[in-house]
Amino acid sequence: MEFITNTPEETAQLGRRLGMLLAQRGTPSFVAMYGDLGAGKTVFVRGMGSALSPGSRVKSPTYTLVNEYRRGTIPFFHFDLYRIADAGELDGFGFDEYLARGICVAEWSEHLGKDIPEGAVLVTIEKAGESQRRITVNGLGEGETL
Repeated sequence: MEFITNTPEETAQLGRRLGMLLAQRGTPSFVAMYGDLGAGKTVFVRGMGSALSPGSRVKSPTYTLVNEYRRGTIPFFHFDLYRIADAGELDGFGFDEYLARGICVAEWSEHLGKDIPEGAVLVTIEKAGESQRRITVNGLGEGETL
């Protein structure tokens, strides 16, 4: 699926819709985010957080690797993988346990290489203008739509 958003608010709203869809599943999920610096990945994740952990202040976990949000019915974990070289650096960190416990979203997922969890939703955000974004979402189940 491809979407065009014209404002950061529209980008966040699309993220919110994905968050609501994942919450309806009620099972652990992984969202792999791709996009250049400043593309709007964190804005999209904030939208997800507004659905998954209402009232939480979602911000990029650049220096902590992961932020945990637990105000919703299923835990929400936000990763920033910019500073890792490859998935091997996550060994011993408990990454697999996070994947089993809630909804995980990871910015800079290209750093995972081929180690993207099976069944992941893939979100790519590209700049299409000053504030316009082209957002591609792949990996939703049959009948699932935003």
